[in-house]
Amino acid sequence: MANAAKSKHSGGAEKLYLIDGSGFIFRAYHSSPLDRFVRSDGIHTNAVNGYCAMLLKLIDKARADGAFDYMAVIFDAGRKTFRNDIYPDYKANRDAPPEELVPQFELVREATRAFNLPAIQKAGFEADDLIATYTREAVARGIDVVVVSSDKDLMQLVRPGVTMFDPMKDRMIGPAEVAEKFGVAPDKVIDVQALAGDSSDNVPGVPGIGVKTAALLIGEYGDLDTLLARAGEIKQNKRRENLI
Repeated sequence: MANAAKSKHSGGAEKLYLIDGSGFIFRAYHSSPLDRFVRSDGIHTNAVNGYCAMLLKLIDKARADGAFDYMAVIFDAGRKTFRNDIYPDYKANRDAPPEELVPQFELVREATRAFNLPAIQKAGFEADDLIATYTREAVARGIDVVVVSSDKDLMQLVRPGVTMFDPMKDRMIGPAEVAEKFGVAPDKVIDVQALAGDSSDNVPGVPGIGVKTAALLIGEYGDLDTLLARAGEIKQNKRRENLI
């Protein structure tokens, strides 16, 4: 955890906050007036302003909840990741970021460091990948983790010692909230997503199978591999054919 800024935390297990910085940037850009924040050189700074406000609010909340030991902000390094090598159409449905936002990416990272927080990224990987890796390493060291994000994909990380905080809805996410969203426990989220697909990432699922049906199938068969191995048992003709 050498790459995480350290704070004071009294009693109990150490606590690490991992912030989805890329999610913060886009939320900040779309929630802050574009023309109200412009530098003398014409560069817009509305995302930087909104981001700093969100970060300050989070730090205040973390301290009010009993402080923390470590905090780091994780960013996407770029649009292309190792997933594009596996599946070239991954996120191909997404538009390029607005031109007014592009210069603000580096400004946000500078602002993060001005808060004395590390701004972490790695070429070829998404922020999600780094957040998952830091989470695994922290739990192995007995450190509690709070993943700060509104990204449903990160719900699969929830487990003993790991919670999520959705800053947009101002709510903590534990196993019950994951089950409410996906119909399964956190460790089965990836199975449900594999079946249902994810239109926001341009990832196709099995035709005719949404999250609810996927959750029912995983609940019945236990996991994706078992379901596919026993797909011939499915009574609904079209569903059986699509799974096979």
